[in-house]
Amino acid sequence: MPKIATIVGARPQFIKCAPVSREIRKYFTEILIHTGQHYDKNMSQTFFEELSIPEPDYNLEIGSGNHGYQTGKMLIKIEKVLLDVEPDLALIYGDTNSTLAGALAAAKLHIPVAHVEAGLRSFNRKMPEEINRIVADKLSKYLFVPTQTAVNNLVKEGHTEGIYNVGDVMYDSFLFNLNRIEADAVLNKFQLRSKEFILATIHRPQNTDDPAILKELISALENLNELILFPIHPRTRNLMRKFNMTVNSNNLKLVEPVSYQEMIVLEKHARVIITDSGGVQKEAYFAGVPCIVLRGETEWVELVEHGWAHLIGNDFKKIQATLESLGSFQSSSDRIFGDGAASRKIADILNGNKTIDNSKTQV
Repeated sequence: MPKIATIVGARPQFIKCAPVSREIRKYFTEILIHTGQHYDKNMSQTFFEELSIPEPDYNLEIGSGNHGYQTGKMLIKIEKVLLDVEPDLALIYGDTNSTLAGALAAAKLHIPVAHVEAGLRSFNRKMPEEINRIVADKLSKYLFVPTQTAVNNLVKEGHTEGIYNVGDVMYDSFLFNLNRIEADAVLNKFQLRSKEFILATIHRPQNTDDPAILKELISALENLNELILFPIHPRTRNLMRKFNMTVNSNNLKLVEPVSYQEMIVLEKHARVIITDSGGVQKEAYFAGVPCIVLRGETEWVELVEHGWAHLIGNDFKKIQATLESLGSFQSSSDRIFGDGAASRKIADILNGNKTIDNSKTQV
């Protein structure tokens, strides 16, 4: 049976990997390589357990560090594993340093690369994720894209082969997991009522690394006259401690990172979501909930165009005005991210299954 080396390292990749692994293991032997980019139990091990992802065959335990240091350590260790297992294909996800290192290591060993969530562009090269996306796409033989916009981006960059618009594997995961957990139990755990709270997530460097910006953001959330549940990312928590920041409002409720299944229930029952995460923007859409994005741009431009996401950059005074402007937000039946069968399509394409109509999915 042909072998696929799957390379993951961060929370969003575990979520994307779960439904794809279930499908590709019907046809392939999968060797799962965890770089250890996210190593906190709440950000890593919990997700493997909850999403029923098999234990990694290799855990490289890279940990945190500056981009060059982290990527370099990953490259060395991934290359060693690939030389050992000799896979027929390397499968990478998203836009993290694990994605970049996996693509580089495989390409240099002449192992074909398949990139799930290819073609995304924020057009902001100050974001390390943007560099990772561009390089990973350049090195990949299979480009599995989630939207037509992603197809268009790749075509504009000169890609002419191997582009498959399969839809978004995170939608597969969202649908699979939403009904596997009791919503009332999650809401009761955090003492919440459906549609009577805001859900907030913050972790990107542009919102956290400058103490003045982070303090302004926390203050803006504190001043909202609504209950806000804030599952705090480990790096955000550590920076708040470093800057001697405390929360001085009862309406802003800080909690430890939540599990994936808890998160999607919270997203489904939130009134509004405030985030700087790319994945949470999509999950808000899957849940039918409007989203305020604490960034000046997004790789998910469709969400802005269709009125689901509202970009405010770091002008945090706009949070209150945007909340008021949402009014009686009505979700629509748009199907921006496919039909929830992206993982099956990926497995079928890699297996050469002709039941996939490539005239509709491939450029």
